Amino acid sequence: MSYRICLVCMGNICRSPMAEIVLRKTLDDHGLGDLVTVDSAGTGGWHQGGPMDERAAATLSARGYDGSLHRARQFQADWYGQVDLVLAMDRENLRALRRLAPDGADVRLFRSFDPGAPEGAEVPDPYYGEQEGFAEVLRMVEAASVGLAEHLAKKLR
Repeated sequence: MSYRICLVCMGNICRSPMAEIVLRKTLDDHGLGDLVTVDSAGTGGWHQGGPMDERAAATLSARGYDGSLHRARQFQADWYGQVDLVLAMDRENLRALRRLAPDGADVRLFRSFDPGAPEGAEVPDPYYGEQEGFAEVLRMVEAASVGLAEHLAKKLR
């Protein structure tokens, strides 16, 4: 049985799918790919079924990641019974997820696993900005993914 993680942003077309793809690769690199299942979703359903934002996909591709298969989904409250850890990209989504969460659900900010990030740090939404915002998101996601992989290596082994 694998440990299940769901990464969540607003629409599931920028931050959370970038984090999903990077975290999967990072977990594989740490020998945890067979122990952890990673997926992503959005708190809103506006983009359901659609692909990743082109800028997000291009940013990933430039660093050797492939986001071409991603399709946006909306987080559902009944997923809490199937997911061990829910990670929000920002405080707004964290609040929305906690409103849906049953007692005892593990819901946190994704950047809480980045040892170099200040407490309460968020992954900012690059959607309305320029391409460099996506590159910054990727840097944040990579740092948090390494921290999470190191945390899970201790927890799951």
